[in-house]
Amino acid sequence: MIRSYQGKTPRIAEDAFVSEAAYVVGDVEIGAGSSVWPGAVVRADFAPIRIGRNTHIEDNSTLHQGDPIDIGDNVTIGHNVVVHCRRIGHNTLIANHATLLDRAEVGAGCVVAAGAVLRPDTKVPDGSFVAGVPATVRPLSESQRTLAHDFGSTYRELADSYRAEGLGDPLP
Repeated sequence: MIRSYQGKTPRIAEDAFVSEAAYVVGDVEIGAGSSVWPGAVVRADFAPIRIGRNTHIEDNSTLHQGDPIDIGDNVTIGHNVVVHCRRIGHNTLIANHATLLDRAEVGAGCVVAAGAVLRPDTKVPDGSFVAGVPATVRPLSESQRTLAHDFGSTYRELADSYRAEGLGDPLP
């Protein structure tokens, strides 16, 4: 479901996919080739949310924050993730059930492990691996770097096949 709020209508690229079971409202921008899957909530009622190109918001994830949120290109946000942070850099993987709290910033080329909890105001440098509760940060291994970079292509192909089947909300 795509909704306007207080005169702000989501701006969604023509080739993006938004499931009819997702909720996208307010000052949202979704880039080309991106996807928002069932149960996801992208709620920009307090501040804008910008989602880059080829970025995928998987099922039941929530994006909401009092400050603007900027999510880069080629980002995959896994199932049931809470994004309450300011920024996620390009080519980053946020794994299932991770929680990114207020004003945190995740650099480019990072992997945030499943279930990690990133404390408020944390700044994660580019090329980091983040894991644990509370999360700790260390450099990525080469195999983790490849995972973060290549993960999103599967979702781009899947979103294209859903659109070809006539699924997804009609874009505004």
